[in-house]
Amino acid sequence: MNLARESIELLEQVARILWFEGTKHGLRDREWMSLRFLSRANRFSRTPSALASYVGTTRGTASFIIGELERIGYIERKRSAKDKRSVMLSVTQQGKKFLARDPVNVLVEAIAVLDDEAKIRFRDALRHVLDQSDAAEQRHHTDVCKRCIFLREDRTTADGKSTVEFSCRLFRAPIAEPEVELLCTSFEHHRQ
Repeated sequence: MNLARESIELLEQVARILWFEGTKHGLRDREWMSLRFLSRANRFSRTPSALASYVGTTRGTASFIIGELERIGYIERKRSAKDKRSVMLSVTQQGKKFLARDPVNVLVEAIAVLDDEAKIRFRDALRHVLDQSDAAEQRHHTDVCKRCIFLREDRTTADGKSTVEFSCRLFRAPIAEPEVELLCTSFEHHRQ
């Protein structure tokens, strides 16, 4: 059998865990996806527009999802201090606690038992597939800042101590070191 085709068939079956009919633990699949995303998104991507982009839906549908998650107390909206027209979304403590019931945890646990080398190969294979499909479709997927062409890393050494400072060239803003591991919808990978 064609291994590439077989891999896609397996991915389709795994996707049933991600995309399901009805609700699981009271949320629909896109609400779960939104809650997951917002819990891992950087500050530039915790907006209604970025959420719509990530989930692959219209802004109107994203607004409905946000309203539902806000109504049950899993996320909150705050007006931006810099731009009163902008809204920032964040997952509440209740939402973070609820994520322990996430249906994809079964997949996370199945991957977690692999040795580190196998996990890295699996992750890198999925990234390769996304990178190739992005190039073919002329689009960008979401990924972590540390892999993005917009991330700028400045290393300085003073008094025998080395420090690293990060900034985003796209948003022209500093980034704290823990933020480089968070998801960004404005991600663009380095071209080979």
